[in-house]
Amino acid sequence: MEVSTKQFKRCDLVTATGRIDSQTAPQLETAFQEINDADRYNIVFNMDKVDFVSSAGLRVMIAVQKTCKKWNRGELVLVNVPERILETLDLAGFVPLFQIFDDPTEAVGSF
Repeated sequence: MEVSTKQFKRCDLVTATGRIDSQTAPQLETAFQEINDADRYNIVFNMDKVDFVSSAGLRVMIAVQKTCKKWNRGELVLVNVPERILETLDLAGFVPLFQIFDDPTEAVGSF
């Protein structure tokens, strides 16, 4: 899995490629943690090229959302979520926890 980040004026864009599983989830968690450590809490997570998300990946996403929303500081929004991953989020009951967008520009503009 590859993770890239890009900082904008009002938010950060995190893009992941490949599988998010127990081996690669810590790498994703580190990327999110670096953004939070810089006191930035508005994050757009582009999942366009993500093939698979395990429970470890879901745990990272929930933990980041919890950190971002703490004291009403910000939010993690998802963009370009593949259908199979969206079904997994729905099955786990996580869809109501995230705003989900189809267009990265719209997601970045939501902040």
